[in-house]
Amino acid sequence: MKIHIVNGPNLNRLGTREPSIYGSQTMEQCLETLRQKYADAVTLEYYQSNVEGFLIDALQAADDAGCDGIVLNAGAYTHTSIALRDCIKSLSVPVIEVHLSNVHAREEFRHTSMLSAVCKGVIAGFGMDSYRLAVEALVNANA
Repeated sequence: MKIHIVNGPNLNRLGTREPSIYGSQTMEQCLETLRQKYADAVTLEYYQSNVEGFLIDALQAADDAGCDGIVLNAGAYTHTSIALRDCIKSLSVPVIEVHLSNVHAREEFRHTSMLSAVCKGVIAGFGMDSYRLAVEALVNANA
């Protein structure tokens, strides 16, 4: 099974960016843990960009490459991007929307997602463990 994890703006700063909200673990550490846990069952690809159009390109490329699912943390684009929504809607693979923090316990503008309605599911509020939960959801869906 092949799963792509795609991260949006400012998530390249995980580990140092507002650790009280996002934790102190880096994405590289998270990926290492996930790759060890799923070594026998899943190949994990990773991509991060601060640019909306590059995220769309990465999502389309993952779909075209025949991956089995996508874990997407679109960061702030979650709340603003109709372009990402349209892209997700056009994909043939399931997308799990992920957030490290509980966006519903934060500022009101974070309570609305442009993406949730076109994603298979949403996982929020479990820190870096949100990625593991999303990977597990995709693995279980294909079992």
